[in-house]
Amino acid sequence: MSVIAKNYPKLLIKNNSILRKIQSGYMWLFANELVELPELSRGSLVDVSDKYENNLGLGFYNRNSLISVRLLNTNNFDKSEIRKRVLQAKYLRDRLLNGSVDYRLIFGESDNLPGLVVDKYGDYFSIEIYSAGMENFKEIIIEVLLEIFPTTKGIYQKNNSIWRIYELLPQESQVLFGVIPDEIEITENNVKYLISIVEGQKTGYFYDQRLNRKFLQSISNKSKVLDLFCNVGGFGLNAAYSGAEKVIGIDSQENVINQAKANAEQNKFNNIQFIKSDVFDFLKAEIETFDTIICDPPAFTKSKKNVPQAIGAYFQVNRLAMKRLNKNGILLTSSCSQHITDQTFYDTIQKAAKEAKRSLRLIYTGLQSPDHPILTAMPETKYLKFYGFIVS
Repeated sequence: MSVIAKNYPKLLIKNNSILRKIQSGYMWLFANELVELPELSRGSLVDVSDKYENNLGLGFYNRNSLISVRLLNTNNFDKSEIRKRVLQAKYLRDRLLNGSVDYRLIFGESDNLPGLVVDKYGDYFSIEIYSAGMENFKEIIIEVLLEIFPTTKGIYQKNNSIWRIYELLPQESQVLFGVIPDEIEITENNVKYLISIVEGQKTGYFYDQRLNRKFLQSISNKSKVLDLFCNVGGFGLNAAYSGAEKVIGIDSQENVINQAKANAEQNKFNNIQFIKSDVFDFLKAEIETFDTIICDPPAFTKSKKNVPQAIGAYFQVNRLAMKRLNKNGILLTSSCSQHITDQTFYDTIQKAAKEAKRSLRLIYTGLQSPDHPILTAMPETKYLKFYGFIVS
């Protein structure tokens, strides 16, 4: 690290094992890893050092949070540093996404901006701030976005994440710049979507399945496809675009079903329909079978204590889905539950197949799309599991 630019409060880590974790690239420090937890204002910048007072850089400090310090990998965190990191994130997306203007611009720690998520919808932005420290830089973040993207028409902050509760931050969402329309048209994989930043889940749309939806396009021609937990139609619309004979999307929320129908109309697809229903109830009652079924539920758990119940839900929905597949049909199944490991999810699908008296051949393994890069030193940044199976 370079020479410390300012005199910030100093925090000491306890031992060398914590030091090695930091040196490997891990960016969080927990309360039991610090020598003391001083009373400082939430989100204060602090100077982190080891027991020999070797400087480890600055971090955002919050005594009341589950994560006591979010490291910043610098000794000088200001507007110029934020601008540099946002530009680096932009260049990465420009390189990886073939000129798309709709993508996740900032993915928190993976883009070296801990506690910040920014999704780009053409000339509109939806941001989430998970840390008190980054909240203190909110005005600067807005300035940087407007400088880098001068055609920006609106910036909206979604504040309903549970992480804000952990950081003792308010949860009221708000317009930060310009005007946010009721609907914004975006394009992904040549499919058009009308999305609502204000009313949509999370930041408005789930970009993380971009490449997995693209894979579905490659296998859907002339097929009968069932899209479970379809939300605004992400997977089902990709199947319809690629020439599926028939597509049915199922979701229990009336607002997303209405949005999915509008998206089908926007693309002029006449081979897709959407039904409001509980997915489990639909699968138990349905007698029709399909060539491909997509199972992409919301996270069944957001905490470790509920993992057993989540595993049970993944087991049940995948078992039921397999019963609705034709012989040698394809199951595309996903989990976005961070606390469910790859191996646990994979094993759960195997057990579901055994219970359904079906055999599996793995043909595809997917991850979150490259605008959600995985920081390999932080397993917390890897959350999406996605498998494609031939079900015999």
